[in-house]
Amino acid sequence: MSFSDLNRSNKLFLSSADIANILSIDKESAKVTASRYQKKGYIIRLKRDIYVTENKFNNLSEVEIFRLANILQVPSYISLTSALSYYNITTQQQRNYIESVAIKRTGDFKIRGLQFTFTKIKEDLYTGFLLKNDFFIAKPEKAFADIVYFASLQKYNPDFPSIDFGKLNRSEIAKYLGGTNKKTITFWDELCGTYKI
Repeated sequence: MSFSDLNRSNKLFLSSADIANILSIDKESAKVTASRYQKKGYIIRLKRDIYVTENKFNNLSEVEIFRLANILQVPSYISLTSALSYYNITTQQQRNYIESVAIKRTGDFKIRGLQFTFTKIKEDLYTGFLLKNDFFIAKPEKAFADIVYFASLQKYNPDFPSIDFGKLNRSEIAKYLGGTNKKTITFWDELCGTYKI
C-alpha cells in the first residue's frame, strides 16, 4: 500500500471506505491511515470522513472547487456572485471565495486558502438550479434573484453596477421573486427603475 495510490485515484474526494478500497485494507485501518496522513499533511479533511489529497487540493479547477462546495453542505447549490461570475455576467471576481445557498444552515468553511460560504434560504425558495459538470449551480436568473432576495433583507451587499443586466431575463427573475415577500418585491421594483432592467 502506498500514498501515491491515493493520488492516482480518479476520485476528487475520498471517504475512509474509498481509502480502504484503494489501499486494500479494512475500513478501521483506513480510518487510522487517514488520521495519520492528515497529520502529515498528505491529505486534507473537508468534513467528517471526507478527504482530498494535498496534491489534488493544490491543483483544483473551478469546477472541482464547486463540487467540493456542494459536498461541504448537502444539499446546496452555487449561487449569488459566484454563479454570476461563472456565467460571465459580472465583472466582480471573487478569488478563493465561493458562495452557495443551502436549506440547513448559514455558515462558513475555511480550508487552506479557500473560503466556502453558505447562506440559508427558505425551503420553498430552494429551486432554480441545475446539475452542470457534476455540481449544482443556480441558473443565471435564480442566482440574481437570490442576490435580490438577500440584499432586500440586508443579508447581502452586492455590487450591482458590475452586473451585465443585458444577459439576464427580467421575467425569469420576476418569476423566482414571486414567492418571496413584499419587501423583496419592492426592492426589486426599485432596482429595475435604477438600472433599467
